[in-house]
This record gives sequence, structure tokens and C-alpha cells, in this order.
Amino acid sequence: MTIKEAQQTVDHWINTIGIRYYGELTNTAILMEEVGEVARLMARLYGEQSFKTPEQEASAPADLADEMADVLFVLICLANQTGVDLTVALQKNLEKKTLRDANRHASNEKLK
Repeated sequence: MTIKEAQQTVDHWINTIGIRYYGELTNTAILMEEVGEVARLMARLYGEQSFKTPEQEASAPADLADEMADVLFVLICLANQTGVDLTVALQKNLEKKTLRDANRHASNEKLK
């Protein structure tokens, strides 16, 4: 699925199954909540925090994928609501980073 197709698919889902978009501020708050859920799992999977139960640990990789998909879904909702073409935005962002960081990372001793 391309980014454009994802934006169209989410829009169709929202306007049929979801009835309508939540307001932009509500979706921003939901996005922050979903990012927090990703952060919680990352802290337990890759950081020093532990899981409360072995069952939580066992399901964590699938949970992480699901939480990342939740972040993407809400981000796409916000893009659709604000008229942002994520394909164009990502392309422009990569061009900006390429120009800005052409030598930055290669000369960073911390990355060697």
C-alpha cells in the first residue's frame, strides 16, 4: 500500500465505519496517547523497564506493531483533515534532510 493509498483507505474507513473525523485537536491528543503507548513498549522491550507479567512480555512484539499502526492511523487522519499530502511531505522532508545532513552524519565520530 502506498502512502497515498493509505490516506485514501483511512479516509474511506473514517467516512463509512467511523462516521466522521474527530476534531483536529482531539486527534492530536489521541496521537500523543498512541505515541505514549509506543514509548511504554519501547522502554520495556529495549530499555531497562520490565514487564509486569510474562504474558505481557510474550505479546509485546505484536503489541508494538499494533501501537505503531495506531500512531500511523491517527497521523494519517490528521494529514487528511489538514490537507497534507503525506507522500509529497515525506519527499520534501527527505530532500531537506539530504541537503542539510549530507556530511553531518558521516563526520560524526559518535556514529563510527
